Amino acid sequence: MVALVSQENVVALVSRTGRELQRYRKGRRQVVGCIPYRFKIGEKTSMEISDELEVLVISSQKGKGMLFPKGGWELDESKKEAALRETIEEAGVRGIVGGKLGKWSFKSKTHDTFYEGYMFPLLVQEQLEFWPEQNVRERIWQWANIMNGAMKWEERCMSQVGNDSWD
Repeated sequence: MVALVSQENVVALVSRTGRELQRYRKGRRQVVGCIPYRFKIGEKTSMEISDELEVLVISSQKGKGMLFPKGGWELDESKKEAALRETIEEAGVRGIVGGKLGKWSFKSKTHDTFYEGYMFPLLVQEQLEFWPEQNVRERIWQWANIMNGAMKWEERCMSQVGNDSWD
């Protein structure tokens, strides 16, 4: 018996590495990411609108704090494709990517360079059991109201998550 598997349901268990395909603009590395979110009603998870908004945060690879999944935007991807890829690789979730929340410049803590970052909301529809960085990252669902002010540059995006004003 042969089983056919749809390509859209297949997830590579290896993250992309290297900087050969990275996009740069005026010397700044282009970084994209998502704020994965869901609406929770009581003990049940729902995709319907409610006041119970949760966001998914992941541990830093260096073990210092929690953050939203993000990484390099590569030459063979659109911003949204790259943001979704980074979210699958780092957080192990998939869903619907909304319109761009904003653009920010920030300085790398590990490299003496500035980056330009673009963040997108991601309404989570699937949480994967296996994903590329599952052995080096922890993922935690947090109530969005306790996350405000707790993140780095991404906190500016929080006010737009769950908003109907996306593209």
